[in-house]
This record gives sequence, C-alpha cells and structure tokens, in this order.
Amino acid sequence: MVARSVNGTLIGADRCFDSVSTDTRQLQSGQLFFALRGERFDAREFVAEAERRGAAGAVVEARQAVDLPQVEVEDTRIALGGLARNWRQQFEIPVIAVTGSTGKTTVKEMIAAILRVHFSGVDKALATVGNLNNEIGLPLTVLCLRDSHAAAVLEMGASRRNDIATLAAIAKPTIGVVTNAGAAHLEGFGSEQAVAETKGELFASLDAAGIAVINRDDRFFELWRRLAEPAQVISFGLNEAADLVAEKIEETVSGAGFELSFDVREANDRIRIKLPMVGRHNVLNALGAIAVTRVAGATWDSIGAGLAAIENVAGRLRIIAGRGGMRIIDDTYNANPLSVAAAIAVLAGLDGRSWLVLGDMAELGTRSQELHAEAGRQAKRAGVERLYTLGKHARAAVGTFGEGGQAFAEEGELLAVLGEVVEQGLTVLIKGSRCMQMEKLVQALVDAAESRGVRA
Repeated sequence: MVARSVNGTLIGADRCFDSVSTDTRQLQSGQLFFALRGERFDAREFVAEAERRGAAGAVVEARQAVDLPQVEVEDTRIALGGLARNWRQQFEIPVIAVTGSTGKTTVKEMIAAILRVHFSGVDKALATVGNLNNEIGLPLTVLCLRDSHAAAVLEMGASRRNDIATLAAIAKPTIGVVTNAGAAHLEGFGSEQAVAETKGELFASLDAAGIAVINRDDRFFELWRRLAEPAQVISFGLNEAADLVAEKIEETVSGAGFELSFDVREANDRIRIKLPMVGRHNVLNALGAIAVTRVAGATWDSIGAGLAAIENVAGRLRIIAGRGGMRIIDDTYNANPLSVAAAIAVLAGLDGRSWLVLGDMAELGTRSQELHAEAGRQAKRAGVERLYTLGKHARAAVGTFGEGGQAFAEEGELLAVLGEVVEQGLTVLIKGSRCMQMEKLVQALVDAAESRGVRA
C-alpha cells in the first residue's frame, strides 16, 4: 500500500506497520521510518539504527545496505505528505484547519477543548500537538487519525507562499479558520499582503461544501471572503456586521491569574463566556473557536465548559508570582509585531506599574528596525514605565521609547538588573521570538523568587 501511495519502489518483503516515525530516538518497534533530509541532517544515516530498534521498514531516497524492507522514492518529504493525504481520505469526519499570523495555537487548543467536551472524550478529537504545523508535523498528525476520532483540528504554519496550499492538499479540511494576518515571517513573504494571500490559500482550498470562518475585524476580510468562494462564509469579530459578535467584555486580574468574560451574540442567541485568559485578542481567538465549533455541531453548554476549562499554556500570557509581590507575565512562546502589540495592550489594561522586557522579533527582513521601533512607541503610549531589550534588533525599540529604556546585548547583564527587582504591584512582561529563548529569563526570575521563599 505504501509503495503505491507514494509512487515508490518496494525493496524486500512487504510488511504491515502500525504508525510512522521520522526520528529514530523516538521510534518504536513496528513503525515505518521515513528517512528525511534537511539542511543539517540526512536521516539515511540512521536507517541501520531504525532496523536495530525494530522498524517495520523505511522510506528512503536511495537504497540502504540493510536487511530492512525499504520503499525507494524521489523525495521522502513529499512521500510523507502523500501517505498522509491518502490516509486522510479514509475518514468522513469534520477536519478543521487553523492558521494565522498569531493565535493559531491558542485557537487550535480552544477548538479541541470544546470538541472534547462535545464528543465526551479526550480521544474523540485529534489535535496537533504543540505547534507541529509544517510539512512534517502536519502529515504526522494526520497519520494519527483513527476510527475512534470524531473530528480533527490541524494547525498550519507558513513561512513562504504555497505553504498553506501544500498542507491543505494533504489535510483536505472541511472547515478553515484564519485568525489574522500581519507582519510575521517577512523574510519569506516580503509583505503583509503576501502573508494574507498565503493564509487565504486555506480558504481557496475549500470546496462548495466547505465552511470558511473569517475574522470580520481583520483588514483582509474581503480578500479572504473572495478566496473562499464558493464555500459558505461565517464571520466573527467585534464588528456588528459579523455573524458572531462579542460584547460587554470584562477583564479581571487577581493574584491567582486572569479571567476574561464577554457576551457572544449569534442571531437571536446570547451567551456569557468565561475563560482563564486576558486580552482583547483572546476574545477574537475565542470567537473564532466558537464559530468553528458551532458549525461542527457543538452546543453552547459544551462551548462554555470547554473554554472555562482550558489551561493557559506556558509562554502565553501566563501569570507567575515574583518576589516581594511582583508579578511576572510569561509571554515568551514567540513574538511578532501583532503579538507584541497585543501583549502591550494587556499591560496597558493592568493596574499598577508595568515593565516590558522585549527580545528580538525574528524574520522581519528589511522592516526589522522599523517594526521594532514601532514596538517602542507602542509601549511608551501604553504607559509602560520601563523597556528593557535583549538582542541586536530589539534595541531599536529603546530609541523610540526614550527615557526608561535600556538595551542589553547579553542575557546575564539583563538578568542582573531584573534579579534585584522587589516591588509590590509591579508587573514585568517578558516576550521575544522563539530563537531568543526568553523563557530562560522567566525561569531565572522564578528560581530567584523561590530561593528567597516566594512560591512561583
């Protein structure tokens, strides 16, 4: 079956396998090993290791000198996608695809939480683990589909044109949602228009029976609506013209964390939603998840219960007790101009004094200095008292922030300053791109607090 599915040539005996793996360190007996190649690795070197670990076979680009059955193909990545595409066709269930410049992982988790309540079981809704949302992670997730699943929620990431189209061709989604589009991965895209068009590839992939869930507040709404034709369009937002509208938004903050509550109006229905998060951007994230799950048949009770129980993921606006009554907000998962603006808006809405620790925003290309400088202006306008930056790009924010701003080149220097801070009522929000590993700063501050008898 595999050889036919991937247009490959079977070498050796035909064998059954129960799942696939691309990493011999995690490979289990009976799995099919895909020997992928990348810029820094060539998994053909590990086919012998896969054999030792009990692999059922291997998919390779050139025959290896082992006794293990092999399927020889031109490109193992394309073969992985082809196998997943064929496997997906075996299932007649809602397949929900989620993409966007920010919020896609949060929305994916919200949708999964609601559907697991709706279908009465954690194992009923398959969802992307973490952010395995590329040409390797998505096929691996699709290949985890089983008869027990009533729905699948797949996250899709992109760093260049046609990435989403490629993933959608594998996943064949029945419902698609785009959270937003902004200045992310500009090195690969070149412009925000190109970002929006690439995100819109998800809507373009839907057929007439598909449903496009579109952010009515996003400036690219009309573009996406056109790309979605002939699929049905459901919109969400704060805009009164949306099909699902959020009203009466309230945010509360306590020592234990955040709570965000708002009304959702859909035609003649109105329900109050509560979730353990903060920020107007999370209102839109929740609205997107609600719109998707309503289409998938979820009741309002399931939606309310699913969102109320969702856990705030580490690195995404997670509140931590610091030393001497100080609050640390861990928003280190990633950063781009949209998510930094959202984080600054959260700081602006909190009582007390606020500091922002900002690491480099990566992959902004020729607009890096401009966009970092704008972040500094946003922080100043929001009333942030101090701005500390880490990295060669983020330092541009200090120039526009002015008094109270300071740039650091080394993590240790910045930590030396932050580690001595003991101020009741002060909130320090830490954010930066994944490559900056800003979570190390958070952990160091937590460790410092615990060493002084403060439980984080």
